[in-house]
Amino acid sequence: MTSICIIPARMASTRFPGKPLAKLLGMSLIEHVFHRARLCQDLDRVVVATCDREIFDVITAAGGEAVMTADTHERCTDRTEEAIRNLGLELADDDLVLMLQGDEIMVSPEMLSDMAAQFNKTGADVINLISRLYTPDDHADPNTVKAVSAPDGRLLYMSRAAIPSTARADNVPVYQQTGIIAFKSAFLKRYSALPQTPLEKIESCDMLRVIEHGLPIYGVQTETETIGVDTETDRGRAEQRLMADSTTARYMKVPQ
Repeated sequence: MTSICIIPARMASTRFPGKPLAKLLGMSLIEHVFHRARLCQDLDRVVVATCDREIFDVITAAGGEAVMTADTHERCTDRTEEAIRNLGLELADDDLVLMLQGDEIMVSPEMLSDMAAQFNKTGADVINLISRLYTPDDHADPNTVKAVSAPDGRLLYMSRAAIPSTARADNVPVYQQTGIIAFKSAFLKRYSALPQTPLEKIESCDMLRVIEHGLPIYGVQTETETIGVDTETDRGRAEQRLMADSTTARYMKVPQ
């Protein structure tokens, strides 16, 4: 089985324009994510997919691989699917396409290995990494998409509301959806062809489309708090976390 990681990234972020090239510890955000993914031994190939020549040039200058895509995509999944086509890959239907959004700064190779292991174990069409939230403010934050799952790991719902409720229980584990999603190659094509759904639009959460069409999506839990860099505040918080993170030292010299 082939396992390929596609990292979609673009400069035109609404809340943080140009964020892929924003510096953290002197290295651009997109380079951090690329280097962290490349440390995973369960991936055959890691490629950045972008519509911006600046991102392409930064990654190739760093010794990485990048592919150009159209600048009309609204969703990361569509950019990922085009990247697979533009690379000329002849993937089998059950090959793994791991989409890693280019702002998931705290991704670790262990997280990606856990995704690949769950993919192989369950044979699921789609798997989403969900990471632990530790503060009430994050639980209540509508910018954070929370996820709830069944005992077998199947995701039941994702919402910007504070789910699950803590009204009748203390210390309820709360998890957020991340932009780290594994697809069977054939299902990635199928997903893009599915009509958008009402709750997907209401919650602004693409993966609800899978649930609303009655298809299973599984979650892989990590107790490590992840950070999707969407604002300058996120960048500063992530920079502090990077300095203390053991993965960082595996691909760069951490400033003292």
